[in-house]
Amino acid sequence: MDSPTIPLISRRDALIAGAATATAAAVSSSAPAEAAAPKAAATPGPRAKLSLNVNGQVHSLELDTRTTLLDALREHLHLAGTKKGCDHGQCGACTVILDGRRINSCLTLAVMHDGAQVTTIEGLGTPQNMHPLQAAFVKHDGYQCGYCTPGQICSAVAVLDEIKRGVPSHVSADLTARPLLSAEELRERMSGNICRCGAYSNIVDAITEVAGSRT
Repeated sequence: MDSPTIPLISRRDALIAGAATATAAAVSSSAPAEAAAPKAAATPGPRAKLSLNVNGQVHSLELDTRTTLLDALREHLHLAGTKKGCDHGQCGACTVILDGRRINSCLTLAVMHDGAQVTTIEGLGTPQNMHPLQAAFVKHDGYQCGYCTPGQICSAVAVLDEIKRGVPSHVSADLTARPLLSAEELRERMSGNICRCGAYSNIVDAITEVAGSRT
């Protein structure tokens, strides 16, 4: 009588089959425990009342004290022009002008600026009545996807004000003299605003045109 044929299996196939069996057993045994474990409810943080003057309009807010200025603008005041890029202060897409100075709104808490005046891209101009820098960005193709453009323009507005006030930059040769309206100065001052599309040269051209008209 012939003996039954025993199928041959390689060591590799045996290891794969064993691993699959162990994984299936582990998943099945842990599923009931996971289903039984209650989900922890999100604990609300302390809240605070504050007032912000945004684009000339006063807003009274009550926010979680952990709310960034960026999220207050976007999620609570529905001003979506200010963009959330890296959320770590590295790209500049969230730049706004706060009490006359540019700031990365993702790096500061809203409750720190009670009573402050904030200017976002919506407060600079409209499609029908554009700010000179907005018009220059369009003229010189200073954007491609446009995601970083609101932060670029807000930063550029503040840059021209810095130069007008005589604030030096890292590349200013004479810290006591009025800064030059040079491409090197503008590139340095705008270096905190990243354009992933690479429209840097056109951005400098746009700012240079507006800066020249103001001298």
